Amino acid sequence: MSLEGHTAPPAQKSGEPANPCVMVIFGAAGDLTKRKLIPALYNLAKEELLSENFAVVGIARREMAEQEFQERIGRDAREFATGGFDPKLWERLSSCLHYLCGHFDDDTLYGRLRELLLEVDSSLGTRSNYFYYLATAPEYFSPIVRKLHAAGLTQEQDGHWRRVIIEKPFGTNLDSARILNRDLASCLNESQIYRIDHYLGKETVQNILVFRFSNGIFEPIWNRRYIDHVQVTVAEDIGVEQRGGYYDTAGALRDMVPNHIFQLISLTAMEPPISFEADAVRDEQAKILRAIQPMTPEEVLTRTVRGQYGGGVVKGKPSVAYRSEVKVAPDSFTETFVALKVSIDNWRWSDVPFYLRTGKYMPRRVTEIAIQFKRAPFMLFRKTPIHRLTTNRLVIRLQPDEGIALRFGAKVPGPLMRLGPVDMDFKYAETFGSKPSTGYERLLYDCMTGDATLFQRADMVEAAWGVVAPILDVWKALPPRQFPNYPAGTWGPKEADDLLERDGRYWRSIEE
Repeated sequence: MSLEGHTAPPAQKSGEPANPCVMVIFGAAGDLTKRKLIPALYNLAKEELLSENFAVVGIARREMAEQEFQERIGRDAREFATGGFDPKLWERLSSCLHYLCGHFDDDTLYGRLRELLLEVDSSLGTRSNYFYYLATAPEYFSPIVRKLHAAGLTQEQDGHWRRVIIEKPFGTNLDSARILNRDLASCLNESQIYRIDHYLGKETVQNILVFRFSNGIFEPIWNRRYIDHVQVTVAEDIGVEQRGGYYDTAGALRDMVPNHIFQLISLTAMEPPISFEADAVRDEQAKILRAIQPMTPEEVLTRTVRGQYGGGVVKGKPSVAYRSEVKVAPDSFTETFVALKVSIDNWRWSDVPFYLRTGKYMPRRVTEIAIQFKRAPFMLFRKTPIHRLTTNRLVIRLQPDEGIALRFGAKVPGPLMRLGPVDMDFKYAETFGSKPSTGYERLLYDCMTGDATLFQRADMVEAAWGVVAPILDVWKALPPRQFPNYPAGTWGPKEADDLLERDGRYWRSIEE
């Protein structure tokens, strides 16, 4: 929907302080605010990337005075700081914190918010630039945006900008995603909507594009002629913890695949964009998501695996089964593990399978993309002791140890022709040093500067749910037969191994 007024100013260069603005946090008393958002703002202030004309307005239902809110946030900032804590720096930042108590569905709250923002603009020179962070339950996304719009707080005019950051989940299926997008579009331009995925705040995720398109030796072989298959692993070494109520209605597929994992795939598989402008990059990502072939019901049965953890041992300690977790039904059929084989129907990736797996209570916490190259011709070595060639593999590690490793074969010293695997291993922390980070710093800064490159667009969200929809339909019609089907502390059910073994492949051993 077109709104009257002028478009927001173009994105500024990274490294400069962000534009003067006010960050309004709906759900300011919640875990996300204290564990991620406030520490991220503190880190931005430490790097001198916040404008001197910056303020935060926290909104929550909890009754407290503004000074109590500042003190409470101060304690949280000390507890969850990702690096050293400077009281003087925090004192300057906390002086810009404001608080409003109210219910998100109360019309009067938005009138009081408008008045407070006018006061902040006048006292701090924030130039009527606002961005709203919806750190709330998903059912409040549409009502909050509608009420902000009705109060005149989303209109852009006279050179100022208004933006909204929305946390996942962006719907729970294709229909709900379309409804959410339609509701947002009735009040906002697409350029004002920032659908956030904290995975994209990680340095290594952002480096995928730099690695691919700035190094001339990799892009020429980044295709079906040289790559055998791709594996994406997103493993957690914890269970659902206190999220049982949410997780039992979502499951691993909804929670991880249409957002985190498909974002990683789109960056890995996309064609070179014409520039690094936000829409140029997202246009290419959207093409990949639309090229992922939706599965037929028969393919869902052979190309997907779901699992649920039972009791086991994780990091040397006994753990309970998923069905014994707090707020989880004792006969729950919710999956805590998913493995998929997906195909991208385009020229570059035809016949190159992408294998995905994600799960709770795995042996290790790790997120990685493994590019497995095809085996070299063997004819040269037919009269040597070498019986098997080492295949080249590129592993992009996103967490916990961010880096990139390349495996290749080399001759083992000695009189015989023997081949051994060699790893060239680059680690971010060792090469560039590490900076305290929550993963939200870059994303908040990009929103303040108007760079939407790392945020999802409406068409990307719907394309991703379109791929997942047939899987959800089949799984709903055919409940799993044997849950739980993998012990906590293992790499998932045997069927996940079978998924690759049927193709003559195997999951890469993360312990390597």
